[in-house]
Amino acid sequence: MDHIQTVKIHDVEDGEIYTAKIQKNGKRWIGWIQEHPKVKCEADTQDALLETLENTLYQFLEADWQAWDKQLEEDVKAGKLNSTLERVSADFHAGKYEDLAVFLSKKAAEE
Repeated sequence: MDHIQTVKIHDVEDGEIYTAKIQKNGKRWIGWIQEHPKVKCEADTQDALLETLENTLYQFLEADWQAWDKQLEEDVKAGKLNSTLERVSADFHAGKYEDLAVFLSKKAAEE
């Protein structure tokens, strides 16, 4: 096996950068995504491996997002967020709220 190389994969949709670890193994290339170890691929060429890794990563992320959305929807239907919504609504009506942009700029100034 050859030396393990590191390649960055940029996700333009959410701005994340993922780390692909790739390596030539005999005549083929193997690789995985460091942040998501379940994303593992193999291909005949380095270019094909990188393309396959990127596509597999996006499929994994999409499935993860869909599962998260489904769980959130189920939690909302089951009323699991009602107490949080009531607390936020009460704070809002009591004037205990702040514009998010103002809040974030204050936090940035503090740092």
